Amino acid sequence: MSAESHAGAIETTEPSSGAQLRRRLSRHTTFLVGAGILGFILAVALLAPLLAPHDPYAQNLSRRLIPPVWGSGGSWAHPLGTDQLGRDYLSRLVYGSRISLLIGFSIMITSGIIGTFLGIVAGYFGGRIDLIVNFIITTRLAMPVILVALTVAALAGSSVRNVIMVLSLLLWDRFAVVTRSATLQVRALDYVAAAEAVGCSTLRIVAGEILPNILNAIIVIGTIEMANGILLAAALSFLGLGVPPPLPDWGAMIADGKQYMFFSPWVITIPGIALFTLVLGINLLGDGIRDLTAHENRT
Repeated sequence: MSAESHAGAIETTEPSSGAQLRRRLSRHTTFLVGAGILGFILAVALLAPLLAPHDPYAQNLSRRLIPPVWGSGGSWAHPLGTDQLGRDYLSRLVYGSRISLLIGFSIMITSGIIGTFLGIVAGYFGGRIDLIVNFIITTRLAMPVILVALTVAALAGSSVRNVIMVLSLLLWDRFAVVTRSATLQVRALDYVAAAEAVGCSTLRIVAGEILPNILNAIIVIGTIEMANGILLAAALSFLGLGVPPPLPDWGAMIADGKQYMFFSPWVITIPGIALFTLVLGINLLGDGIRDLTAHENRT
């Protein structure tokens, strides 16, 4: 057998990096469960007009607090029952997934841009810029998130836009800390020094050499902050300072049902389970991405 044919045989028998990644993904239970949960809820949100059996805003006081189909007096006309205003609970739950995902993704993207920019700038340039960014991060960490969010929401008013804006400006610190540390490590590697030696611009080095090598850490932090943002937004809605009525929001649904929890416990159990499932799926997905990227770094 010639050298060329032997090399070709080796190339055909060795799996490609893409195949290896697919194999690891298929064997990583945590990643698959998290991706499945998040994908399912995302599909429900996108198909909400097709899946919701009723108008989520339509009120019918004559049919208020109908129990779910498995309860006494339940009906398939309202599989998850109705709320205190006679609105179909399944429809509001389906449309509420849109609000939660919109808030979560918006907070993750906005806070990620802010924190990643500050972290890369501090880690790459160092010196006084690093000191200034560290002072900004320390100042942000000294502020309690929920108290500041409550104060700003009370002053600015409750709306989806205000919730996203307030929480985005309060949840960027973890992005900044992680990207700063990762940038400091990548900054000292040989290929960055080589790019500087051949005269590449700062923007070219950051965008082409540093950012791709810290992207995995940014994605993992993004999943954490997405779940954190959804929980904080639900907490604000529960306190009456988040998503305004009559928008279907899971936190607001829990708040509306708390006065009926002893007689109709499903009014807080159903949205609570939905919120728990969404946050669990996001966290499992983040853990899976962390494990997979850690494996790639070791190999």
